[in-house]
Amino acid sequence: MPRIKPFQALRPRPELASKVASVPYDVVNRDEAAALAEGNPLSFLHVVRPDIDFPPEKNPYDPDIYEKASANFQKLIQDGVLFRDTEDCLFAYRQIMNGRAQVGIVCCVHIDDYENNLILKHEKTRKSKEDDRTRHVLALNANAGPVFLTYRGEEEINFAVAKVVESAPLYDFVAVDGVQHTVWRIPNAQQLVTALSAVPVFYIADGHHRAASAWRAGNELRRRLPGGGNGTEECNWFLSVLFPSSQLRILAYNRILKDLNGLTVSELLEKLDRLGELEQTNNPVPDAPGSFCFFIDRRWWKLTIPPDPLFVNDPIRSLDVSILEHQVLQPIFGIEDVRTDSRIDFVGGIRGTAELERLCVSVDWEVAISMYPTTLDQLMTVSDAGEIMPPKSTWFEPKLRSGLLVHTLE
Repeated sequence: MPRIKPFQALRPRPELASKVASVPYDVVNRDEAAALAEGNPLSFLHVVRPDIDFPPEKNPYDPDIYEKASANFQKLIQDGVLFRDTEDCLFAYRQIMNGRAQVGIVCCVHIDDYENNLILKHEKTRKSKEDDRTRHVLALNANAGPVFLTYRGEEEINFAVAKVVESAPLYDFVAVDGVQHTVWRIPNAQQLVTALSAVPVFYIADGHHRAASAWRAGNELRRRLPGGGNGTEECNWFLSVLFPSSQLRILAYNRILKDLNGLTVSELLEKLDRLGELEQTNNPVPDAPGSFCFFIDRRWWKLTIPPDPLFVNDPIRSLDVSILEHQVLQPIFGIEDVRTDSRIDFVGGIRGTAELERLCVSVDWEVAISMYPTTLDQLMTVSDAGEIMPPKSTWFEPKLRSGLLVHTLE
């Protein structure tokens, strides 16, 4: 069973929480991060994206980038913007987006449980991104942003959390994107620690690079301890938020393509038609698994591909992203590796199908593909099987804010 533990959070003064809390480092580029933090020296983006405090041409991996992250972090502490709790705590963290709520438990989980697959993964990570965030964790000596974990819900846990959210919160604010963020301290946390410790496995929903980097940094710090420590020191734990899977929603991760691979529009439509049922549509959002909506020549088309009986029980090949890759992207568009081919890009479902149309009409993309979202059950089935999902299979919203609750490693 994976372990959890309360921690002494470093967190903002209540009246400053909305100014401090920021989007995660990896959902915005440098210019977007700079725009969000403009005029707000308290924004935690100065910690998680310190490149915004340098000229745009600055190499984001230079050593002084990480030194700046540490300096900005220490300034928030020295100025009293952030303060440390005097006792170990768990916290409840609720997000409300478009009237829909999800409530997670903020805690720490153990790096050994990550290594031993009690915390299951479903994505590959890129070494360059791991290296960056590992250096960032070591520079701060802290986990600046939590890893988004999920688990198959337990009624005892849900009931206990529901009681907590009836009390007065520590923080409650609406961010600029309209998402409401509310945080409570959980009293008598041992009951929840015991209940969560009985959950067989946790699943990484979002934040694979944060988790891998926390694990790498924790092992590095552990090696520096006399005798390697005893496994209980703070460097052995990393910051997470645990959400029951029943409350979560995955959005589609859509695709855009640079060209028609030498085909005419009529030739492309003919090839798509051979795969299943192709029809013109006014609804750009697929209504069921196995359906895909294509924006081609300023018109939307819906393609429904029947299930392949050979792969209907295969946790990977039965995914819509796999069906698209094996039946459309490779044979028709000639895209063999979606990770490296510059002719394909990905658009998070939060941006909507209007963004897909804009990219094709106003920019230089030729085809957009609107996907049906991967489900939580599919994600967990893939993780249970020890498999890796195809790239860009899931997009979670809302995103967890960084800077509300920070875990330091000593």
